[in-house]
Amino acid sequence: MNKQTKEKKKAIIFGAGPAGLTAAYELFQKSDVKPIIYEMSDDTGGISKTVNYKGNRIDIGGHRFFSKSKIVMDWWLKILPIQNENNGNTSSKFMLIRQRLSRIFYLRKFFNYPISLNLNTLKNLGVIRIIKIGYSYLLIKIFPLKNEKSLEDFFINRFGKELYITFFKDYTEKVWGIPCENIKAEWGAQRIKGLSVSKTISHAIKNIFFKNRSIDQKNTETSLIEQYLYPKFGPGQLWEEVANQILEKGGEIHKNQKIVGVNLIENKIKNIIVENQLSGEKQEINGDYFISSMPVKDLVSSIKNPIPEDVRKVSNGLIYRDFITVGLLLKKMKIKNNTKIQTKNNLIPDTWIYIQERDVKIGRLQVFNNWSPFMVKNPEQVWIGLEYFCNEGDELWSKPDKDFLNFAIYEMCKIDMIEKKDVLDGIVIRMPKTYPAYFGSYDNFDTISNFTDTIENLFLVGRNGMHRYNNMDHSMLTAMTAVENIINNIKTKNNIWSVNTEKEYHESK
Repeated sequence: MNKQTKEKKKAIIFGAGPAGLTAAYELFQKSDVKPIIYEMSDDTGGISKTVNYKGNRIDIGGHRFFSKSKIVMDWWLKILPIQNENNGNTSSKFMLIRQRLSRIFYLRKFFNYPISLNLNTLKNLGVIRIIKIGYSYLLIKIFPLKNEKSLEDFFINRFGKELYITFFKDYTEKVWGIPCENIKAEWGAQRIKGLSVSKTISHAIKNIFFKNRSIDQKNTETSLIEQYLYPKFGPGQLWEEVANQILEKGGEIHKNQKIVGVNLIENKIKNIIVENQLSGEKQEINGDYFISSMPVKDLVSSIKNPIPEDVRKVSNGLIYRDFITVGLLLKKMKIKNNTKIQTKNNLIPDTWIYIQERDVKIGRLQVFNNWSPFMVKNPEQVWIGLEYFCNEGDELWSKPDKDFLNFAIYEMCKIDMIEKKDVLDGIVIRMPKTYPAYFGSYDNFDTISNFTDTIENLFLVGRNGMHRYNNMDHSMLTAMTAVENIINNIKTKNNIWSVNTEKEYHESK
């Protein structure tokens, strides 16, 4: 009896990505509940991990450490302080302050991102296209679409049809694999909230007279942010440090463990069944609270009890977009003359580039040297990441690694960014369920959330856990809110779902 009274309550956490690790860390900071994490893969960090390939590090998707939430900013800096604040400390655990440059590559030319009304843009687009853009923008301001039924409507209402076709349509359809008219406008409401042509112009004029040097840049639209934090060795460094601190405090992280069963009794989870991905061994795990950041589709399918048929039907209809990164090590890059950039090894200054060209499948290009010089083993070489969007099992996903490498090299040569003879090495990394989609059965997602909210000791958090295209900071905030609910015995889950719908969390793309 005494042993039972002293025994800590346990929170079983599904997934060791940013949301799961944040939940575990917060439980230690604010309660005596012991977190135990079960992670299906063999590492931590989820899509925010950093892959180390022969000393060259790959950031899966590119992660700027910036948030309009002071809580999140302070949280990050508690784990990894800013480099200049180390006061001579020789530790490698710190954040760099990086200056952001992202551009669009279109018509084999570079455009500022977000689009700026400067001489370079006017020259690259040409007089006729500029007139069309201006006319269609003025037209939509006078006669806006009253009912935004699709993402296409959302874009056109904010930028005009011609600007939408020029800079949004093709790239967005690369990401999602379907036409913009088939994607719900809610995706825009989730990811492209505040940015507009007028705000871009206003920001440009403001910068002429006043440069915002503050790292928080709280009143700046996210797409207009010009500096951000970045861990010395990539985002995975921060999450590896969080994982280490959780273990040091007595928490548990079990890798290669897949959740294959969830058993309910009345309105609570009684226990879960996990399967070791290496041995196939299964075990039953009991807990008091259950925090899930695993794909909600997989969560629902793992529930063994009879549940409403419409819940399973909507869950089965949820769609995800998958992701492939190709790391290429180069002697140098090839730069077209019209960029007028002269740098060491022809290294362009961008952190990432959006590839708008229709004749290649590559969606985005990262230059890891510019994210952090410590991401590259040999600073004399160029280390880039080519990003492809696909569906698990499709033609791209199924290409053997060697064939995919050759395909990616061919595409980069085709758009005249590299020469094949300069390629030294490469790697292909596949990431399933990277982007929860706002089509398929998503229209009826409330059917799932209403059901899961009735399970008293279950809390859905994170991007895949909530089937929301959240950024890293939003995923963290959902986990923090779930922990607060556990500590304060708050029954409602509405405050978790409201993260990234409130004004202070808004982001623009």
